[in-house]
Parts: sequence; C-alpha cells; structure tokens
Amino acid sequence: MSEHPRRARHRSGTGTRAVTLPLALATAAAALAYGAAPGTAAPAGHRTAAAPIAVPPAAAPTASAAPAWATATADGFASVDALGQDGTYGGRGGAIVTVRTQAELERYATAAEPYVIVVAGAITMNPVGKEIKVASDKTIVGSGTSGHIVGGGFFLGQGVHNVIIRNLTIRDAYQGIWNDKDHDFDAVQMDGAHHVWIDHNDLRNMADGLIDVRKDSTYVTVSWNEMSHNNKTFGIGWTENVLTDITIHHNWIRETEQRNPSTDNCAHAHLYNNFLEDVPGTDITSSYGTYSRGGTRMVLENSYFQGFRDPVIKDATATVVQRGNVFSGTSGRNESGGTAFDPRTYYAYTPDAAANVPSLLKSGTGPRGSIGTTAAAGAATRAAAATTLTVAKDGTGQYTTVQAAVNAVPANNPSRVLISVKPGTYRETVQVPSNKPHITVQGTGGSRKDTVIVFNNAAGTPKPDGSGTYGTSGSATFTVQADDFQARNLTLANDFDERANQSLAGHQAVALRTAADKVLLDGVIVEGDQDTLLLDTAAKDRLGRVKVTNSYVVGNVDFIFGRATALIDRSVITLKKRWDGSSAGYVTAPSTAAGRNGILIANSTVNGDVADRTFHLGRPWHAGGDASLDPQTTVRDTYLSAAVRTAPWTDMSGFSWKDDRFAEYRNTGPGAGSASTDRPHLTDAQATAQTVNTWLGDWTPTAP
Repeated sequence: MSEHPRRARHRSGTGTRAVTLPLALATAAAALAYGAAPGTAAPAGHRTAAAPIAVPPAAAPTASAAPAWATATADGFASVDALGQDGTYGGRGGAIVTVRTQAELERYATAAEPYVIVVAGAITMNPVGKEIKVASDKTIVGSGTSGHIVGGGFFLGQGVHNVIIRNLTIRDAYQGIWNDKDHDFDAVQMDGAHHVWIDHNDLRNMADGLIDVRKDSTYVTVSWNEMSHNNKTFGIGWTENVLTDITIHHNWIRETEQRNPSTDNCAHAHLYNNFLEDVPGTDITSSYGTYSRGGTRMVLENSYFQGFRDPVIKDATATVVQRGNVFSGTSGRNESGGTAFDPRTYYAYTPDAAANVPSLLKSGTGPRGSIGTTAAAGAATRAAAATTLTVAKDGTGQYTTVQAAVNAVPANNPSRVLISVKPGTYRETVQVPSNKPHITVQGTGGSRKDTVIVFNNAAGTPKPDGSGTYGTSGSATFTVQADDFQARNLTLANDFDERANQSLAGHQAVALRTAADKVLLDGVIVEGDQDTLLLDTAAKDRLGRVKVTNSYVVGNVDFIFGRATALIDRSVITLKKRWDGSSAGYVTAPSTAAGRNGILIANSTVNGDVADRTFHLGRPWHAGGDASLDPQTTVRDTYLSAAVRTAPWTDMSGFSWKDDRFAEYRNTGPGAGSASTDRPHLTDAQATAQTVNTWLGDWTPTAP
C-alpha cells in the first residue's frame, strides 16, 4: 500500500540533509516509522519483544526523589481500563532510580520490577540506532530539560504494557539519507504493546520515524510533544486488524514531510488540538498532513494546520469527522466523510479553541524544566516525609472541600503537604494562612480545566456579617499567605457577574491573591475580569517572589497586578472583552517598591478575542498614592497580537508611566513595534539583567 497518491519528495533535492537543531523553548518532535516494506518481515533478531530480566545485585544509580510528573497518570485512550490494565501509571510505586549511562538505563528499563527511571544527562546510544527494549510497568522521565537520548530510542514489544515516556529529548539517529530504507531507527516503536503514554518529549532528527505504533498496539496517548525535523513523523497501524485505539492531542508537528500522522486500520483515532506547521523557505516541505487509511475511524477536531499541502486526506474505506479545525495557507486535499465515534464515550476531555493552539503549543510542548528532579539528599528526604491529603466532592476523598484539607495541615508544618484534588467544580473560597508553608494543591484530572476552584465575591460585595464589603484583596477566591506554596493542574477563577451587578460599587474581583514568598504556579488557569491575579507581598518591606509557568491568565483590566517580584514564563495571557462587549483594558498594573524587581513576562503570548489596538501592556499603580514606589513591567521574547496598542504603556491616577520602569525586548507579532519615546526597548546590555534565570534572585523553583 502506498503512503500517498503521489511520491513524497525532499525539497532540497540533495542526497544528504543538514539541519540545525537547537534545543529551543518547548521543542518536542514525535514521529513514527513503519519499518520494513509491506508484506516483508523484519530482519531476524530485530524488533523482538523484550524478555524482562531481574536487576542483578549491584550498586544502583543514585536514588532520587520522584519528579512531580513521575506520579501522574495518562489521559485519553491510555487512561481506559482494558486488557486487564487499569489505566496507565507506569512505574508508580516502584523504586526511583537516576541513570546517567546506557548500561544503567538498559538495566532498569528491561527489569521485571516496576521503576521510575530518571534520566539525568545525555546518554549516547552504542551502537547508533539501538532501541532499548522496555519492559512493563516503567516510567522513564527526564530530569528537567537535561534528559537526552542521543542516536537511539525505545522499543516496546508484544504484550508490554503500562509504560510512560515523558520529558525526554530523543534525537539524532539520522544517517544522512533522507528517505532511509536501511536504518530503521525510531525514537519510540511499539509492536503489540498496550497502555502507553508518550508526553512532553522533544523528538527529532531520527533515521526513520519518530513514533511507530504498530501491530495492534492500542490504548495509547501521545500528548504535548514537539515532533520536528524528520521525514516520517508518526505512523500507526501495520496490521490488517482494526483494533488500535489512540489519542493524539496537543502536539506541535513542524518541519516534517509525511505521516503527520498516518493512521492505518485504527478502530478509534482521536486527534485534537494539534499544531501542524510547515514553515516556508526551509529545506523540508510537507508532502501531506494527516492521513486516514484502511478501516480507520478518525475524529479530528480543534487542530491548526499552517502551510501544509494536502492537510487532511483519507482512503475511500476510511472515515474522518472534522470539527473546529483551522486551515491557514494550506493547499490541496482537505477531506472528510463518514461517521466515526464519540470520544467522550471512552473518556472525558475538554479541547482548547483551535485559534489558541499555535501559541499554546509553542509555549507548552516539549520537556519542562520543572518536571525534573534533583538527586540531592534533601529532595529525597522531603519526598519521603511528604503527606498527601485527598479532596473529592463526591465523598471519595478524605475531605469534600479544599479549605477543609488546608485546615487539616498542622501549623508550622516542616515538610511538604500535597493536597490532591479530584476533578470537579469546588465553589468555595480558600485561604492558606502564613503559618502553613510547603503546601502543594494539585488537580488530578487529565486537564487543568477538570478541577476548578471558583467563587464570585467582588470588592463591593457586602460581607455576610454586615461588617462592610470585601475590598479588592478580600474578594479573592484563593488566597496564599504561606511561603513555598505551589499549585498545579487546576483552574482558579472568579466568576463575579458584572452585568448583573451594575448597581454594586467595586467590580474588582480577584481569582488568586498571593502574599508570600516562593510561590510556584505551574500548569494552571487563573481566570476573571478585572484584577484577576493579585501578586502581592506580606508587607511593603517584605520580599514576595512568584513564578507562573505553562499557564493561562485571563482578564481585562489590570488583571496582573501588585508589588511582588513576578516571573510569567512560557504562558498565555488571554485578553477578554468587558461585560458590555467592548474591548479595552490593561494587562499589568505593578506597584513595585523601589529597588525591587517587578513583573517580567517572557517567552509567552498575549492574545484574545478582542478588537485591535485596544489593550495597554501596563500602567503604574502607586497604591494609596505612594510616590516612593517604582512600578516595573518588562515584556520580552513574547508574541503580541494586534490587540496591543502601538503606544503600549499609559498613565494611572496622576502618575506618569515614563517616571517608572516599563520596557520591551525582542517581542514579535502584529502587536510588537520598534523602539520610540512611546515604546522604550531594553538595550542588549540592559536585557542581560532582566532574564528568566536572574529575575527571582537566589530562588530557583523546583518540583517537590
């Protein structure tokens, strides 16, 4: 069976291919190869199932605390209970080992026992192209962004199950022949495996494919990967049976020629929120995009296709149900037809809007620095001492409200407490008092939208006891006053209805207020209208540092504000219309004390469904008319939509922004602009003092 009605081609026309492959922000590439030609067998001894072996008694690599994501479980089809396997959780519950050599990695990956295997550093495969045969019940996770598999990959054979591969860069098995038929070197290959989760990896520059899901492999989820710079990206099938169930979501597929992906005889192929990008003028051009072959039933939704030729094609025997996709600069075949299936019959999911997919995936795919772990003994001690409290609205946890779990944490707790919150909407206000440090509140759903903590107080809302109104800071749905707080994988919202409360004075309605030091918000949504995210300090003379990463912040007026030293990195700032449908607002309102760092927005996206040239990036908030303050916002290396005004800064309450600290550096997009008196830019020298690595001083946020 041919891959495509016409011959795939390589644009350069040369026999070799040279590609520069920097490890950029959130780079991840996933691709799949089909191996031997149809009707032929693989060479003897090649790609056979791994026989699990016990780890011989020997000195183990350095033990390490589990990365925060090492205990996570899969979403999509990998989460479905089937074939005797209850979802996909990898090596959870097994020993945690850190590996730095091929021998160590191979020893633990092939063992019979469950393991969480932390790859700390680059491991170069010998011989080139070697694929380590992974046994069941394994999590293989990179330590921060340092875990690289160079010149090889992983093979999951017949019957292998419950495997998680996360946060790794797998790269550079390419042997110089573009459509290479002799070197079947994949990043990840499965032949008859089930319950596999491939998540947040950077897959690129391999000799054959990036991901290969073959020979009735099933219950697979591939999510949040960057797959790039390859001929064949992602092949699925290689069987006459129509059995494979697979979910492919939130992957950035770019600079790849074919199989993006190619799905052959898939019983259920659910593809959503993927970004397929063919950049013009490069040495790789797309032959086709997504291909539904044989008896495949495919649901393709809320994805974004940029520049691809033949973006969606299908065989006469296959089906493709499309909904909500965006096609920009594409050409050729874009096909759909037939009936498929309802993914929600099998699992819950909430797709993002297709228009947001490019910015979301550019900032959110690939290995994450906060996922990894440290081998330090202190981290291991903290993990061993950690306590977990569970919250569930349906009564299946220890507590039914988040506040009840916070109340259960002892005062002055010396070590981290994890409050694990099951999916649901928790309508309550939550306060973490200053004497309860080291708390993590984490949603357990497959998406940050699954667990929502929401309330609707505003500044002018009367208190129930008749003692006045809440005021801005008191309106917060979630308040953090304790140091070393972390939140992950959930939504914090204030849904105060301005339209219904026009007679009420004071419409400021805070979703989250932090008044503490060392606060980490990772993979969250903070949503409101006016004054959404208040980044405060415990007092004017106290330091309060906050890092927001891989997150969304949604609002319209001064919706990121306060006197904290705050870093917003690799996130999406979503501009929202006012209650009356008008577009006007301000992203930031810093009230920074003199001599302190204020708000730094870096490597992010500012966009939203609002009118062009209607939003300022910020204005100076001299709280209480305090002229001693020196407000600061810097926006750098960030995509700005056309919603941003050409003069992006403005005055506030009689204070001129020009007397304070507002600047940009290397921004892109239609909302960016050249330096002028109305639009100051940092010099290169100034920019070296305002970076992601320096902004928070001696605090480097890490997972517990």
